[in-house]
Amino acid sequence: QVQLVESGGGLVQPGGSLRLSCVASGNIFSIDVMGWYRQAPGKERELVAGIGRGGRTEYADSVKDRFMISRENVKTMYLQMNSLKPEDTAVYYCNAKTIYGPYWGQGTQVTVSS
Repeated sequence: QVQLVESGGGLVQPGGSLRLSCVASGNIFSIDVMGWYRQAPGKERELVAGIGRGGRTEYADSVKDRFMISRENVKTMYLQMNSLKPEDTAVYYCNAKTIYGPYWGQGTQVTVSS
């Protein structure tokens, strides 16, 4: 079992920045890949960024050069979001992939509006 807790969401103006955090607990050494997903109202959940233990990263085309994912250690992950746009408004979810299956956080709301 793995538990994931996100924090750092909020309301920002277009062009602003936020940093999301995700902290894992439980069987943390079973975690291989971690990532951030987001879901806007009426839309499917989509991958924003992912990172493996070795630091390999991937990004959605819509956030490349604006967002940066990092992994401080096996249990702590961040998403630095810069140059935010209204289209980035969504609930952001932390995800961890393990041999035993995927785990999800409860989500944190990010709203970009003037």
